[in-house]
Amino acid sequence: MDGEKKIVVIDDEAFIRLNLERIFQEGQYSVTTFENGNSAIEYLKNNEANLAFLDLNLPDRNGIEILKDIKKIQPDLLVIIITGFASVESAVNALKLGAYDYIKKPFKADAIKLITKLALERQLLSRRVQELSKSREEEKQSFEELLGSSASLKRLREQIEQFAKYDEETVLITGESGVGKELVSRAIHQKSPRSRYPFIEINCASIPENLLESELFGFEKGAFTDAKTKKIGLFEKADKGTIFLDEIGEMSIGLQAKLLRLLENKQIRRLGSTENINVDVRIIAATNKDLNKAIEEKEFRSDLYYRLNVLRIHVPSLRERKDDIIILANYFLEKNNLRFGKSIRGFTKDAEELLVNYDWPGNVRELKNAIDRISIMTHDEMVGKEELPDEIKNNFRRLKENRLAEVIFSSYAGRSLEEIIGEVESQIIINALKTSNNNVSKAARLLNIKRETLRYKLSKYGLLAGEI
Repeated sequence: MDGEKKIVVIDDEAFIRLNLERIFQEGQYSVTTFENGNSAIEYLKNNEANLAFLDLNLPDRNGIEILKDIKKIQPDLLVIIITGFASVESAVNALKLGAYDYIKKPFKADAIKLITKLALERQLLSRRVQELSKSREEEKQSFEELLGSSASLKRLREQIEQFAKYDEETVLITGESGVGKELVSRAIHQKSPRSRYPFIEINCASIPENLLESELFGFEKGAFTDAKTKKIGLFEKADKGTIFLDEIGEMSIGLQAKLLRLLENKQIRRLGSTENINVDVRIIAATNKDLNKAIEEKEFRSDLYYRLNVLRIHVPSLRERKDDIIILANYFLEKNNLRFGKSIRGFTKDAEELLVNYDWPGNVRELKNAIDRISIMTHDEMVGKEELPDEIKNNFRRLKENRLAEVIFSSYAGRSLEEIIGEVESQIIINALKTSNNNVSKAARLLNIKRETLRYKLSKYGLLAGEI
């Protein structure tokens, strides 16, 4: 939620609304007032707020019903009941339904200021506890899914530890789709001095250019047609923390120029504003594109590339760290046992061989999805090769065929194609004759060719066969 505290007042008495609006504006809060419950509910469906003051006696609906709807729409919104018809029963009922507190009309400005201050402090503390808990869980997940014993993964973990310390420097993460670039960025943040502050990620390829700019930099009220309220951008929200720009290679040239200015000046400017805002944020960017090629094709700014490419991490593909495939597969299997209530112990040797020999073009993401399907479909203690997805089994068949072709080619190295075909064909004819006890007619039927054709080939290859 934006840094500015937003308060909603729902009361049918104009005097109460004006009085509360004056009190909150003196406290530098943003306040929106409503004279009935339904209007407030429609507003809260599309706008976040920190605090709501709700009258129990409204003209359109009972305040208790409005309280229930508010808690469904925004569970974390603190609601303070205000009423001139106070009773112990209504107070207890409201508190049971999640109201933060209860105040009678008429009230004094000091009492409103105090209850507002205490409510917002409690909300802030609650959110910090939630963020800390989430941060620790994300840190645990980040490092759990960077599992493996391969040399390339050990090097990756060392780089994460090293680069995390230099929290003023930008990091560029490269690697194929699905290798875990987001996990690496989160791990860098969690290991850095910025870990107590926000980690915000955004995919530059998933948001249209005009929307991406307003998401990153924010805008002032009236900056464009639909800008009905001020919006704080992600760079401001990430202040003192880290922002992860995934698929940076898809960012437009115009927006790249604004990002470059941020990196150089540590300042941003909201759309529709002339005021510069200082921000202290570490930028971690990621791409699966060849940025050098993008620079040659005038799709990416070289000066931005040099600013981003201060510290660089390449995340290896899964086929480059085959030693880690079974470790990861068993990890996802164990997680799914808890998730789906299964007790699958592991993979048979045949299944492990198929998993290791598959190229995993979608990398860790594809492996995880495959293990999810396997976990759902398997009912035995061990996963056999038949339980593996078709693409993995078909890949193994292709590998066997390729290996056979390699063996054949190596054994006939240096000889012409005609000589190789002749030798193979003559050997097949000899085997057919042995199977048919040297009977040419039977051998021809086995080979699915005419008897005369077989006699011609026997003569061609100098083979003798007497018909019985």
